[in-house]
Amino acid sequence: MALNRFRPFSGGLNPSGDLTDIQTQMNRPFDSFLGQATQSGMMERVWAPAVDMYETRNEVVISAELPGLNEKDIHLSITGDLLIQGERQRNEDAKDGSHYRRERWFGKFERTLGLPMSVETGQVKATYRDGVLTVKLPEDDEIKPKVIEIDVA
Repeated sequence: MALNRFRPFSGGLNPSGDLTDIQTQMNRPFDSFLGQATQSGMMERVWAPAVDMYETRNEVVISAELPGLNEKDIHLSITGDLLIQGERQRNEDAKDGSHYRRERWFGKFERTLGLPMSVETGQVKATYRDGVLTVKLPEDDEIKPKVIEIDVA
């Protein structure tokens, strides 16, 4: 007995049969909507790295997924908000018409993250390891609540 993979949407959504992956079918309208036209008429997708932001006892920590980039391709700046910029270069070995599947995002990106508190900009530390950028932003000491003792008169 032969086992056939059940693909309920392969015939209805894509009659040509070249794209049988439902995720690709669902992403196609969004890619077209979010894309920017290039000079050649092709669509270039706009992308932004996935980011986590959390607070510890004394700092805010931001982790951004940036696989395939060199640390020299990433630029950080802070002026009230944290700005992460960079560019992932496309592999020039493959020509535009020769792809069977293209799911990786390339090009320039920019993320602006509003910070939930004031930070000491001179103490910010950033590391880049295994494709993950980690930025530690220590809380500004002047903003921390201070205990004031009351003298008995």
